[in-house]
Amino acid sequence: MNRVTVIDYGLGNLLSVEQALRHCGADVVCTSSPELIEAADFLVLPGVGAFGDGMKGLELRGLLEPLLIAARSGKPLLGICLGMQLLFENSSEFGLHAGLGLIPGIVRGIPPLSNKDGSRRRIPHIGWTGIIPPGNRCSWDEPLLDGLPQGVSMYFVHSFMAHPTEESQLKAISNHDGVEVAAVVSRKNLTGCQFHPEKSGAAGLKLFENFLRLG
Repeated sequence: MNRVTVIDYGLGNLLSVEQALRHCGADVVCTSSPELIEAADFLVLPGVGAFGDGMKGLELRGLLEPLLIAARSGKPLLGICLGMQLLFENSSEFGLHAGLGLIPGIVRGIPPLSNKDGSRRRIPHIGWTGIIPPGNRCSWDEPLLDGLPQGVSMYFVHSFMAHPTEESQLKAISNHDGVEVAAVVSRKNLTGCQFHPEKSGAAGLKLFENFLRLG
């Protein structure tokens, strides 16, 4: 059985994530223990809320260094929503905040105005939205998405979005009122999804199953 450590830093829908992973056959522990995080086989970094609060929560619990050590060791790590954003270098949410710096790029707010007609864009982005490969790619280039159809709908709740520096690290996008949103990113053993797989039904469970095969 796969052992998965879900990182508890005071923000995140931990129970739903834990239940979804258990449904997929994982042995799950939710913890704020630096020792358990360093010893984990798989790591999940969930999150709901503001970027600065997320980094402060990790720092106050002494989890920054253990998380960085575990991530750099090659263990599979999945960031969800805010957890995905924290993997990046910095964010402009309520001021400039440094992130974990594991994926090059910045997190910025969803542009409030439509580029086409100047109308107000719906923010936050809440609800079911399809995801597709970026650019001209005709198939997924990411094991996390194996077996999922292009255009499959996932459940999003967010007002900020990530901008990876390297195009190759962008693995799936969604379209929210005409703006392209980074839906899935990856770099080596690190993956992140802006949507909530634990709230995305059968498709979200399939994503978790794929994650458990990465080890």
